[in-house]
Amino acid sequence: MYKSFVAAVAVLLLTDCALAGSTPAPANAYLYIGWPVDGQVMPAGKPFRVWFGLRNMGVAPKGVNFPNTGHHHLLIDTDLPSADAEIPSDRNHLHFGAGETEAMVELAPGKHTLQLLMGDDKHIPHNPPIHSKKISITVR
Repeated sequence: MYKSFVAAVAVLLLTDCALAGSTPAPANAYLYIGWPVDGQVMPAGKPFRVWFGLRNMGVAPKGVNFPNTGHHHLLIDTDLPSADAEIPSDRNHLHFGAGETEAMVELAPGKHTLQLLMGDDKHIPHNPPIHSKKISITVR
């Protein structure tokens, strides 16, 4: 039973890596949202700052192919996109291809989720994908 479980986990891990982009990421890269914090209540009707945190990896603008770098994508009220395709660009997937490390965001009143995802020079997630944990905020 234990060997079957280990084999199943190995297949899942290998499948996850196979579905990621081709740009390697450092194994110790760590992406996080520095502000707002999980559970934060933000005022409605005005933009607020979202601060992007990254360790053990660099930030480079889109189109710049340099080892161990990428650029930020802020995911709003959505799940992580496919790891083997270009990250969408829409109101739920904001691209920061100039190398920005923070953004001013204004959201409608209500509950929202925020998550960061690094993309390579072509907006494709790294291998393995580098993403923050998803946080929840309330705007009122």
